[in-house]
Amino acid sequence: MQALDTDLLRTFLAIADAGSFVGGAARIYRSQSAASIQIRKLEDLIGAPVFERHGRGIRLTPVGETLEPAARQAVRLLDGTLAQLRDDGLKGSLRIGIPDDHSRDVLSRIIADFSQRHPNVELSVHCALSAGFSKSLATGALDIAVHEVATVLPEMTLLREEKLQWAASSALQPDPGDPLPIALYDRDCWWRDAALRSLEIAGRAYRIVYSSESTTGIVAALEAGIAAGVVGASAMGARLEPVTGLGVIPPSNLVIEYGRVADMDICRAMTAVIQNAFAA
Repeated sequence: MQALDTDLLRTFLAIADAGSFVGGAARIYRSQSAASIQIRKLEDLIGAPVFERHGRGIRLTPVGETLEPAARQAVRLLDGTLAQLRDDGLKGSLRIGIPDDHSRDVLSRIIADFSQRHPNVELSVHCALSAGFSKSLATGALDIAVHEVATVLPEMTLLREEKLQWAASSALQPDPGDPLPIALYDRDCWWRDAALRSLEIAGRAYRIVYSSESTTGIVAALEAGIAAGVVGASAMGARLEPVTGLGVIPPSNLVIEYGRVADMDICRAMTAVIQNAFAA
């Protein structure tokens, strides 16, 4: 007798939650083609499609809607049972800070993976501007945080290094003799100081016309053609292009940093989950 495979159910739920095969595959660390094969196996087993195309994404068919609650219940029961059998002994709470300019897919992977592996740890997530994370770690308001720093200290864990550069829309055509209109980050962000320092070294006059706490806000101003600004390479879209002659910006380092009174066993467990999420 044929039976539903839990791997097929996990792939099904990941794609349903992401709303696309690409996003769902990333959540379970598979390629898109591998995820598609899994769904075809599931549909062959059931004898009906579970997804249908909807705009640029997908949505559940009536059969998929029937399967979804049962799949969630089955996966939740199995994960809970496995956690009890393993019982790694981790109990307590963890307060984590994650920048709000990272994708929801990354955040959801971190929360789901950690909760499944360590169900006896209460998780509190602070998703906000990361400029205040260092202070929160020092005061004990956070136990662990993911944020950008200029220099990686020995007690930090490096996730990735990203190139920073001046960028603007082709619609921005300032007169070389006029001060350059620029968009800057909030005063608590070191990217702001690095941008101003590079302009001073380059001897370029400027005027601040826009400021924002987030990468989304800065990119919006740049794409609107009202200013030039500093962004990471990952934020460079088709509507932006590099701007030369404004000095060099040092790279930014995305790190994991720990609080001074944090439970390090729990922090190390979360570090492994975060590393896996960003690697995917």
